[in-house]
Amino acid sequence: QQSGFLDTTENDTTYTFQFATNIACPGTPTVEYQGQVYNTVQIYSQCWLKENLNVGTMIDGVQLQTNNNIIEKYCYNNVPDSCTKYGGLYLWNEMMQYTTQQGVQGICPSGWHLPTDEEWKVLEGAVDSWYGIGDSIWDGEGLRGFDGGINLKSIKGWLYFYVNKNLYGFSGLPSGCRGYYGVFSLYGFFGYWLTSTEHNNDYFRQRSMCNTDDEVFRTYAYKNGAGNSVRCIRNY
Repeated sequence: QQSGFLDTTENDTTYTFQFATNIACPGTPTVEYQGQVYNTVQIYSQCWLKENLNVGTMIDGVQLQTNNNIIEKYCYNNVPDSCTKYGGLYLWNEMMQYTTQQGVQGICPSGWHLPTDEEWKVLEGAVDSWYGIGDSIWDGEGLRGFDGGINLKSIKGWLYFYVNKNLYGFSGLPSGCRGYYGVFSLYGFFGYWLTSTEHNNDYFRQRSMCNTDDEVFRTYAYKNGAGNSVRCIRNY
């Protein structure tokens, strides 16, 4: 990793880039948690789990996950093998373990936490070839950046994908989502990830990637409706 300057018409604007890619986190190449081994990936200053989290007891998609001292998960189309391949799907409150403090450990392993909206912005800036960390473009809504999506998405698993590069080893998968009223949809076409940042009392900040988009989509979703994938990031 090293710092450098990007050719730009702006004055005194410094960006940081990572040149070594797809590398395990130094000292923590894997993490064992709840009987499953996860790989890690270092991207700029951040250490991420390389796979979506798959922890908890599967419940039917029509049920709401509740605060009952049992971690509950959805598996796409209520098929357990979907969780094995693509990780569990979680409601925001279940992921957070019923707190609203962003950056909390939640259902992540000890020493790890649920990424915030700001930490996702850092990730996006680290992998995009045009817009660096700290660029104001990451504060926007909808599709932002240039090629962060194709650099974060896995090469395999997407339906009708265009050119996914997975340059940094994040290996984002199209896990689909559990929607309102327990309806599963968009497997193979979209991946959705929760952040631990609230948009307001009823909605949380969300990231998604589509099979046909080069960028990463920033929006918000309903806490008690959207069952999304979870990635954990290591504490600093």
